[in-house]
Amino acid sequence: MTTTPPHQTPGVWPIYGHTWASQYLQRALQPSGDVERTVRLSHAYLFLGPPQVGKTTFARALATALLCHATTAAPCYGCRACRLMALDSHPDFRMVQPTARVDKEFVVDRQKGELRAEQAEQLIRDAALRPMEGRRKVFLIQDMQLANPAFANKILKTLEEPPAHVVLLVTAHHRAALLPTIVSRCQVFELRPLDPILVRQALQEGWQAPPNEADLLARLSAGRLGWAVDQLRHPERSEERSRQLASLWRLMSADRVDRLNFSGELAAQRDPQSLFSLLEVWTSWWRDVLLAQAGCHDACSNVDQQERITHHAGQIEGRAVQDYLATLRRIEGYLRHTVNVRLALDVLLLKLPEA
Repeated sequence: MTTTPPHQTPGVWPIYGHTWASQYLQRALQPSGDVERTVRLSHAYLFLGPPQVGKTTFARALATALLCHATTAAPCYGCRACRLMALDSHPDFRMVQPTARVDKEFVVDRQKGELRAEQAEQLIRDAALRPMEGRRKVFLIQDMQLANPAFANKILKTLEEPPAHVVLLVTAHHRAALLPTIVSRCQVFELRPLDPILVRQALQEGWQAPPNEADLLARLSAGRLGWAVDQLRHPERSEERSRQLASLWRLMSADRVDRLNFSGELAAQRDPQSLFSLLEVWTSWWRDVLLAQAGCHDACSNVDQQERITHHAGQIEGRAVQDYLATLRRIEGYLRHTVNVRLALDVLLLKLPEA
């Protein structure tokens, strides 16, 4: 999902934050005769950062600028190329996404899929063809950390020496998940979470979010504007958060049998994203309780639940809160690898502090 605001200004990159990166790339995109051009355009760029921090949005903005017909360092949004990019129909731009096999057919599923060898082969064939509209062809490879070994190995040669008319854009969560040979062939930009103040401002200006909702989402987002926009566009996600918090509060006073029953229900869902979402919400809650115990109420994320945060902060010892936060981090790490999911969730629920 991209987080490009609805209204775009000609000559301005549609990006909130990451100013250092956009300024660097704008210098590389300056016309060759411009004396201010101090950076050389690379053949491959790697954008690293946590999920929904803005990697794809940034890469698409760069792709639009590369394909734009105007002789500027930012998209004009008025030429044919910019209009085609806005409609996701530019013939010289292609996005390669992880796919999953469902009912003997491949479908795009970035959570459960992977980048496969046949996708690399198709990209190599497409890259060898001349552009149809302009001077360049741009390929965006999403979530390179999900590439299987065959994809990664096949794409190495193209990443090192692509055709002169090709620019490759790659996104991934962190460099440790990639082959060192892939990282070494790209110019790397590590995008960091944004300041909550900037996220709140972006939500109000770009997506007309009400001030209270913008403030809450900005605090909960952990600096990920894409996550905040996704929540804004899907109000049902807020209801899911409310249910996850209600489950937490109920289980804090439940006995072992109820806790283990809930663990079984979670394990039976077989939905990793829902499970990681619950862990994120619970981690945010216990972090707020710890902050309240330290007297830092202004730094809390769940600002719509301040009264209950204060209540739990007075009920539960600080050491117990710290230990459970460590348990949440440990269990999340286990669940991202091959483990007995039910056993990990049993531990998570049984160690839950009692209110």
